[in-house]
Amino acid sequence: MSHEDFPTDDPAVVTCGLPYANGDLHVGHLRTYVGGDVYARALRTLGQQTAFVSGSDMHGTPVAVNAEQEGVSPEEFALGWHEEYEATFPKFNVDFDNYGHTHDETNTELTQELVRDLDEAGHVYEKEIMVAYDPEDDQYLPDRYVEGTCPYCGAHARGDECDEGCQRHLEPGEIEDPVSTISGNPAEYHERTHKFFEVSAFADYLSDFLDRLEGTANARNQPREWIEQGLQDWCITRDMDWGIDYPDAEGEESDLVLYVWVDAPIEYIASTKQYSERVGADVFDWEAVWGAGEHAAAAADATDPDAVDPDDVGGEVVHVIGRDIIQHHTVFWPAMLRGTGHVEPRAVMASGFVTLGGKGFSTSRDRAVWADEYIDEGFHPDLLRYYLATNGGFQQDVDFSWERFRERVNNELVGTVGNFLYRSLLFAHRNYEGAPTDVAGPSDEVESRIDGAVADFTDAVNDYSVRDAGDAVTHLAAFGNEYIQRNEPWSLVDNDPERAKQVVYDCVQIAKAIAVLFEPVAPEKCERLWAQLGEDGSVHNATRADALAPPAGAFPEPTELFEKIEAERVEELNAKLDERVAEATADEAKESEEADAEDTADTDDAMTDFDPITDDRIDFETFEELDIRVGRIESAEGIEGADKLAKLTVDIGVETRQIVAGIKQLHDLDAIEGEKVVVLANLEKAELFGVESNGMVLAAGEEADLLTTHGDAAPGERIR
Repeated sequence: MSHEDFPTDDPAVVTCGLPYANGDLHVGHLRTYVGGDVYARALRTLGQQTAFVSGSDMHGTPVAVNAEQEGVSPEEFALGWHEEYEATFPKFNVDFDNYGHTHDETNTELTQELVRDLDEAGHVYEKEIMVAYDPEDDQYLPDRYVEGTCPYCGAHARGDECDEGCQRHLEPGEIEDPVSTISGNPAEYHERTHKFFEVSAFADYLSDFLDRLEGTANARNQPREWIEQGLQDWCITRDMDWGIDYPDAEGEESDLVLYVWVDAPIEYIASTKQYSERVGADVFDWEAVWGAGEHAAAAADATDPDAVDPDDVGGEVVHVIGRDIIQHHTVFWPAMLRGTGHVEPRAVMASGFVTLGGKGFSTSRDRAVWADEYIDEGFHPDLLRYYLATNGGFQQDVDFSWERFRERVNNELVGTVGNFLYRSLLFAHRNYEGAPTDVAGPSDEVESRIDGAVADFTDAVNDYSVRDAGDAVTHLAAFGNEYIQRNEPWSLVDNDPERAKQVVYDCVQIAKAIAVLFEPVAPEKCERLWAQLGEDGSVHNATRADALAPPAGAFPEPTELFEKIEAERVEELNAKLDERVAEATADEAKESEEADAEDTADTDDAMTDFDPITDDRIDFETFEELDIRVGRIESAEGIEGADKLAKLTVDIGVETRQIVAGIKQLHDLDAIEGEKVVVLANLEKAELFGVESNGMVLAAGEEADLLTTHGDAAPGERIR
């Protein structure tokens, strides 16, 4: 692996977090898969040898529970969803080089091999722990079969994660007041022998690893807190039948299976191996990427940051995930890789969540835009790809609404990109049957502008920004519109025919550059554009050098690539959604605790519906007593020992205040410095975790969306 700018001489693997084989996909799920596909294609556009892999996550308690409810085996249940995902991803032009699953033979063998390596290297030990047990049903209860109280923050929690509170990973036996999710019976804790991975021994290595990790800032910042607080070793076995057996000594049968987060990331390696076996190691060598493991065996101590130089091991590994699984990919997984001598990830790109029309997805209320529903409505997949890839920074939460979708399609894809392509290519075809052939090349101005777009695209890839990669193209198309309007080739044809040829040639050259650079975001539309330009081969094989390669010459009459979405269509779609939600909630007098738990358990449903408006009113005089002002965050840092709290220094005009806010895990603290916020200035002082707080920063929702101003209001201005 190197940390040189892409493209490098080392092969790359881009992975996406494994979808859990437990339910339908909606547009919220698609954000990481579209983002991963865009990024993998963009690397290839730069000339980087790249494999794009993933697979279905087949194991774990929810699969076993839901399979039992449906009266089928866990394998049959999970394989059904796996096949559904295999069929769904191509509909959105998400083109994995290999898509496997965690229950296949390759992953099973690799998982057991890596666990043996960890064990033999001394990184696994046995420990007696307290495991939840249902005395009435006479069975042990692994993680998701248990609910109770988080021992760290007191919130209601699942057996493996405080999903409603501090978001911490919970080990077996930690949850308080355990209850069986199967029977509802109170559970007891019984002593059992389990296997533990000594993650804590890798703390120094992991701290150094985060210093060199590339990708999104949240992937680097969030795990530092866990390391600073002291890493807990991970229990890597579970008391259940569904999963990969722990690899005991030869000939011995294990009564334990491996924790799902052991075999799930190993599927990244297994899927790459399957790809190599299919195409041949001369085309793509999986071992050249992941490393062979001999480096750890030769090292005196794999936990020592200096024992192995990361640049000496393997190729370029980029993980594209949702932010709810950052800890697994930046603590647990790299420690496993280090302990077995494999390459560490070069980068982790962690996406924000997707909301729907300002509210959270709710699968129980059918409040979602489902993947198949989007296709069935007749929309082209590249439109959604563009929306998801470019609507905000990758680590930010984004909102999907049919109104905003229509607006961006009509204004940007139709009005900017499509408008330039159609008007320029149609004029070229009608006047020259394509690109004029007796022109030496693009003008200096256009060549420089295309070079700039290629540079912006390249920078975006190296900054891990799929949004900026897409913006590089829309900005180029906007220049094209301005260029053709400024030069008016329709007037030059008679008055200055040589100049007219140059302008039209320039426009065709810009169109070709758009086809090359926009392919990662809109691959199907750009393949059609490539054919309209009369180019040979496939745009999928084009690289950035082709952006300035001479156009093919003659091409047929073009057709428009994008069509407007009418306002009436959006009204129709919103009506359908409202009707579905009403039907799903018609029999509910109020939302049950079970539905709340179901929505929260889905990582993409982390935002809940809004609270009802209170009936209690205040008079205007009471409101006038609130001193609400514009502030600007001057500095922000996490409070040691507090999972959620950050200490902010906020300029409110007349003075600078210290304010404690519960945003530590929800915002990149470095990135919010300089941001304007809304501050309640006359709130009583309080002390939180030993730190004085003098005011309150206002934010919306569970994700603490910081309130700010639309215009240029200065710090200290009153809000009325």
